[in-house]
This record gives sequence, structure tokens and C-alpha cells, in this order.
Amino acid sequence: MKKSSFVALISGTVSGVLFALGMCMALLPEWNAFTEGVIFGAIGIVLSIITALVWCKMENKKLPRMRGKNLFRTIYAVIAALVLGVGMCMCLVWEQIIWGTLVGLLGIIMLIALIPMIKGIK
Repeated sequence: MKKSSFVALISGTVSGVLFALGMCMALLPEWNAFTEGVIFGAIGIVLSIITALVWCKMENKKLPRMRGKNLFRTIYAVIAALVLGVGMCMCLVWEQIIWGTLVGLLGIIMLIALIPMIKGIK
């Protein structure tokens, strides 16, 4: 494994955990930590942006440009992740196991569809 990949793996994992923990803190009323959750989530987002910048610098690559195709893929990925999250909420919070499983499965399928969208089929 290259040094740049290892650095991106570690810092990306840390930023993802901080963001997820922050969202849990902010959105679960039982934790009573909304303000702290927003701060943790913001730190996670900033760290993920720094991770992308550092990785591009270590790999001597430019950041991808936000053209129409990339913008569509980004919006699609966000929607797919939200569909998966709604399915999880339906199962865990709203106790609608069957519908939540179906919606979550749809989100997973949407996320898997990103691979041929980005890499293409050869």
C-alpha cells in the first residue's frame, strides 16, 4: 500500500467517524448533545475536505472539476446515501422493519450502481 493511500485511509476513517458521531449526538435527543454534535460533524466535514486535498497533493493530481457529469454523479450519490439512511431510520427508529429493509436495499442498489457510472462497463 502506498503512503498516500494509507494516509487517506486513516484520515478518511477518522473524519467519517467524527462526522457520524456528530450526527448521532445532534440527532438523538436521548444524548442531549446537539451543539457538541454539530461541532463534531463540522470537524468531520472539514477533515474530509483536508483529506482529499492532502491525497491529491501526495499523488500529484488535480482535484476533479465539477462539470455536468460529475455534478450529476455527486447529486446521485447523496440521494442514494439518503435513501439508505431513510431505510435504516425506518428499521431502527420508526420500527417499520419490512419497509425499512426494502428502502435500505434500494439505497444499497443505488450506491452499487455508482460503480458502473463512474468506472464504466468494459
